[in-house]
Amino acid sequence: MNMMDMFGKMKEVQSRMKDAQQNLSAVTETGDAGAGMVKVTVNGLKNVLSIEIDPDLIKPEDREMLQDLIVAATNKAIGAVETKAREHLRQATEGLLPNIPGLNLDGLM
Repeated sequence: MNMMDMFGKMKEVQSRMKDAQQNLSAVTETGDAGAGMVKVTVNGLKNVLSIEIDPDLIKPEDREMLQDLIVAATNKAIGAVETKAREHLRQATEGLLPNIPGLNLDGLM
């Protein structure tokens, strides 16, 4: 592959990455904690979209445990959506660049 082809491919990769990043808001994942008693849904932009709390947990004496479960569910959802978002971006740029050892596009996410 010559340099001009490579630059053309890079422009296409940039364009596809930009489109894919804009579509990350549609990539969602839900994390749960406490056997599903707390559920947090986040999108590929790592924005929390919703929090669901089992009504049995809403007691003043369980406040600290509830807070811990929300943190755990949020972190679980973010971890899962990061994996999903990386796959989304990988698919958007698949086949555009040759396999170059050491080239890692994860930082563009």
